[in-house]
Amino acid sequence: LVDQAVHAARQRTPAAAGFINAVLRRFLREREALVEAAQRTPAGRFNHPPWWIERLNNDWPAQWQPMLAEANRHPPMTLRINARRTTAAAYVQRVAGQAIGEYSVVLDEPQPVHELPGFAEGDVSVQDSAAQSAAPLLLGAGLPQGARVLDACAAPGGKTAHLLELADLDVLALDSDAQRLTRVQQTLDRLHLKATLRAGDVRAPQTWWDGRPFDAILLDAPCSASGIVRRHPDIRWLRRPQDIAALARLQAEMLDALWPLLAPGGRLLYATCSVFKAEGQAQIDAFLQRRGPDEPRLDPASPGHLLPLPDNDPARPTPSADGFFYALLHKDPHR
Repeated sequence: LVDQAVHAARQRTPAAAGFINAVLRRFLREREALVEAAQRTPAGRFNHPPWWIERLNNDWPAQWQPMLAEANRHPPMTLRINARRTTAAAYVQRVAGQAIGEYSVVLDEPQPVHELPGFAEGDVSVQDSAAQSAAPLLLGAGLPQGARVLDACAAPGGKTAHLLELADLDVLALDSDAQRLTRVQQTLDRLHLKATLRAGDVRAPQTWWDGRPFDAILLDAPCSASGIVRRHPDIRWLRRPQDIAALARLQAEMLDALWPLLAPGGRLLYATCSVFKAEGQAQIDAFLQRRGPDEPRLDPASPGHLLPLPDNDPARPTPSADGFFYALLHKDPHR
C-alpha cells in the first residue's frame, strides 16, 4: 500500500511524493505505538469524527457504541425481488442466500449485479431491507388502481420502482437533478415499469405541479446519510456539524411545500436514511407542531427510527439493516 501510494503521488503530485513516503514509512516503523495512542481517543477507537460520536451519544445513549461498531463492518448485500415476476422463495433457489419475507433476499456473499440471475431481465434489484420498507408503508392496505403518487426525491429510482412493482399507480418521479433522472429511467426500463419523470425543486411546486392533488406522496428527503455510512465510509469525514442544521431546514421546507399538494384523506411518508434525531423524530415533531393539533395525523404504525443494528426492525429480521427514519402522515379527509 505504501509503494502504491507513493507511486500514485509521483504521477499526480511529484513534489509531495517524498513527504508521503516518509510519513507512511514512519507509520510502518511505529505502527504499534501509534495505533495504541489512537485507540485511546474515541475518534481513533471508532473511526468517526468527534462531533459525530457526540451527536450519536446524545441521541442514542444506550446504542451509540454498537452503532459506531456496526458502521465499520461490511454491510450485507440485499436484493428486492420484483413482485411482478417472482418471489423470494423462488429466487433463493437460484442464489446462495436467505429469503426474508416474500420479496427480499440477503445474499451469503456479495457479487457483481451482472452475475445475479435475472438481473438484466428485471427479476431483482439491489436494495437494503430498511429501504424496502418505504413502498409497503406508503401503500398501506392499498391505494385505488391508478392512484396519483408523487416520489418527491426519486433518484436513483429504487423506491419509485418498488411502488410500481407492488401496485398499478400513476407515479410522478421528481428530482432536482435532471441528469440523475436518467438513472431512474434506466431502472424503470430494466424492470419494465413506467412512470412520469420530471425535474424540479420540491420547494417550488408552482414550477412543476399541474394542480391535481396526489393520493400519496413519498418524501425521501436529502439528509446526512448517517444511517448508511457503512456503505459510504467517506460520509463521516466529509460532513460537518453545521450540515445537520442546514439539512434539517431543507427537510422542513420540503415538508411544508408538499403537504398542501396532498388530497384530503391522502398520506405522506417522510423518510431519511439518517439516525440523527434532528432529521427524524425531531423534524416530524416540529412539523406536527407547525400544522396544529388536527392535521396531519401521525400513523401509530410508523416505525420511527430504525437503527443500523441486527434487531432494528422485528418485522423484517436481517443480519443488519441500514439506519432509516419513517413517519407516515395522514391528511384529514374533510380538509
